[in-house]
Amino acid sequence: MDYIKTEKNNHVLIITFNRAKDNNAFNTAMLRELGKAYEQMENDGEIRAAVVCAEGKHFTLGLELNEVAEGIKNSNGNLLSAPGSIDPWAVSGKMKTKPVIVAAHGFCLTLGIELMLASDIRIAAPSTKFGQIEVARGVFPFGGATMRFPAQCGWGNAMKYMLTGEMFSAAEALRIGLIQEIVEQPKLKERALELAQKIAEQSPLAVRATLASSHLAFREGFAAAAAALSPELGKMLASEDAAEGIRSFQEKRKAVFPGK
Repeated sequence: MDYIKTEKNNHVLIITFNRAKDNNAFNTAMLRELGKAYEQMENDGEIRAAVVCAEGKHFTLGLELNEVAEGIKNSNGNLLSAPGSIDPWAVSGKMKTKPVIVAAHGFCLTLGIELMLASDIRIAAPSTKFGQIEVARGVFPFGGATMRFPAQCGWGNAMKYMLTGEMFSAAEALRIGLIQEIVEQPKLKERALELAQKIAEQSPLAVRATLASSHLAFREGFAAAAAALSPELGKMLASEDAAEGIRSFQEKRKAVFPGK
C-alpha cells in the first residue's frame, strides 16, 4: 500500500501522507516511502522545491512506536532512512539539497515537528496542535529535535515542550518560530504550493547554494560557511543562471532560469 503519494505540479513535487485511517502515524514502511519521495525530489532535474502535506484529520500522530520498537533497537543510527538514501529528518544518511515546505493541520506530534524543523518553511492551520511528547513514552526525541528545536526556537521554548511533553497551539508555534504562517485550513495546501512555486521561479542554483551555505553554518559554524562563500560565488557567476539574471535586470523583465 502507498502510504506516501507524490504528484508533480510544474517544478514542484507535492508529497502527501496517505495513512489517514491510522492518523498518518509512521510505521517502518511509511518511513521508507517518505525517504523514496525525497529521493524522487532530489533526483528529478525538473523538480525545484517540494510541499509536504497530509490527507485526513491529522498531519501525523508521530511514530507508531510499537511497530518500530525492534527497528529502534537494531537501527544502528539509521532508523529514519534506508541506507544510502535521503533522510527527510536530516539526522543520518544523505541530506536533501532542495527546499521543502511543510503544511500541518490537526495533530502534529513528535516526528511531525522534527520533520518541520528539518524543512525550510513551515505553515499550519489555526487549530493545529503540536506536541514533542517522547518523554511521556519513555524515550527522547531522536529525529533531530534535540539539536534543531533549541537552535531554531530558543533554549527555553524548546526545553519547555521537550521536557514537559506539553501540547501547544499554532499561535504558540508561530510565536516561537516553529512555523512562519498560520493559514486557514481550506487554503493551507494552496498557500504551501504558492510558496513553493515562488521558490521554483528563482535560480535553482542560487536557491541550492543558499541552502547549502546555511546548512554549513549550522553544522560547522560561521567561519566554515564564510570560508566557502567566495569559491561558491565564483562558480555561481560563471553559470547560465547568473547570466540570465544579469540579462533580465538589464532588459527589465522577469528572469527565466535554466538551472545551469
